[in-house]
Amino acid sequence: RKVTDKNHCKKCGAELCQLDKALHRKLVSRGAEDFMCKSCLAEYFGTTTAHLDELAAYYKDAGCTLFD
Repeated sequence: RKVTDKNHCKKCGAELCQLDKALHRKLVSRGAEDFMCKSCLAEYFGTTTAHLDELAAYYKDAGCTLFD
């Protein structure tokens, strides 16, 4: 049974870190209240977790406050 709260992935139930939440808000919905982990986001977008890490670094370097 999946855990459905703000600290666990809405798809697989994995515990979330701040980076997971920031990526979800940046790529899916800025006002999101439930989130997918990085692995599920990568699957959703048909990419790799390494690519999402690169995007996160880019957004942080660009000054996006979601990634502080």
